[in-house]
Parts: sequence; C-alpha cells; structure tokens
Amino acid sequence: MKILHRPAVSKTMAALCLLPLIACGQTPMQAQKTPAQVKETLEKAYADQQLTVKEVKPAPIKGWFEVVLPDNQIVYVDGEANYMLAGSLYDLKAKKDLTAEREKELNIIDFATLPLDDAIKEVRGNGQNKVVVFSDPDCPFCHRLEQEFAKMTDVTIYTFLMPIDSLHPNARAKSVQIWCQPDRTAAWVGWMRNKQTPPKVAECANPVNKSTQLGDRLGFTGTPTVVFPNGQVQMGYAPYDVLQQAITQNQ
Repeated sequence: MKILHRPAVSKTMAALCLLPLIACGQTPMQAQKTPAQVKETLEKAYADQQLTVKEVKPAPIKGWFEVVLPDNQIVYVDGEANYMLAGSLYDLKAKKDLTAEREKELNIIDFATLPLDDAIKEVRGNGQNKVVVFSDPDCPFCHRLEQEFAKMTDVTIYTFLMPIDSLHPNARAKSVQIWCQPDRTAAWVGWMRNKQTPPKVAECANPVNKSTQLGDRLGFTGTPTVVFPNGQVQMGYAPYDVLQQAITQNQ
C-alpha cells in the first residue's frame, strides 16, 4: 500500500456539480473578479450544499484563481468565476505536481497544539523521536502498523483513539475499554500487537469522542494517520524501513 493517499474525488468535490458556473447565473466575458468576489460567487452558486470556501488566491495560471475548499481540497476557477477545474495542476517545465505540493503545505499540522494528554503514550528505548498516530482498534492496517512500531527503539508513540463507526461499529466501545484500563498502554499494545482482549472494566471519563472530533477537524478521513513533529502527515500503513526513515527525517 502506498504511504500517501490522495483520493481521486474528495467528499466535498463529489457533492459539487462541476458544470460551468454560467449555469448558476453568471455571464461570460465579465471583468476579472477579486478573490473576495470569487469566494462570494462560489458560495452563492453552491448555497444549497452549504459550501464554505476557505481561501482564494491567484493560481499559477495567469488569470485564474486557486480555491481551497473544506478538507483542504483545491480547485481552480477562471478569472470571471465562470468555470471550475478539479484535478492536479502540473508544471511541465519543472516536472512538479503543483496541486500536490500546495495540498501538502495546507495540511501541515501544528504538532505543539496537539493535546497529547488525550493520547495513549508508549516510550520505546530512550524515546527521543516522537510520532503521533490516529488509530482505530479494529482497523487492520492499524494493526499492521503496530507490528512495525514493535520493531522500533528510541521512539515515543502517542496514539489518539479515532474509531470509525461506519466501518467498525464495535471500535468505539473497544476504544473506551482500552482507555479505561489501569494500564492503557499495555492494553493497547496487547490488543493491537497480540490480539489480547483486555478485561472488562467500568466505563470512565475518556477522550475518545474528543479525539475523533480532532481528527475530523484536521481533515483525517481514515486510519492510521501519522503526524510527525515537523507537521508532515502520512496516511496509511508503511513498512518498517519506510516508517523508520520518515520518523527520523520528520522530527
């Protein structure tokens, strides 16, 4: 499985009708709009879908605008806001995917603001390298990732419990049970790496809903999602060598 995953069609884009915006009341050959006017035009055109435009700025293509939608998805709109393009914009001379680079920039996480007290903490070796994982106890790729963590030394792993109810209906209750164990780190490791079911305990105050909401706000749509101290984000499972290198390089 590839480390990074950029869905072909985002949740936001799937909801939008990508027709020329002239069908929404615009007329061609208008004067160049300002970014604020482009934002207003798009939000008005898709008011029935409650679209919120996060940012509008000039695009690398002269006379066009880059538009940032929810989940940090990027589309491009012409200068009169009559037409919209969705997809990657490539710089053929530099051989760069400009859209991918911009999305990577937008998705940088401020690691220092993450509420690490709401995460399960595991220190391996001297723990000098740090990494955050948003994980689901019933996610098969999360289990595979934990097998790679088990091979590592000198790393501190912070795990935010992010059960995905639509895929794993029992994961939320399991997350709460793991959090409420006397030794939640041992319970998490035992379940994820050895399939050891923790003993039943009374439900306690826990951050499971809060952590899930945090993942949603950060735009994470799947597990595992890994966040490095420099703010870079990696989606999905990665084998040991790749994961170890990423952790080392992104401190």
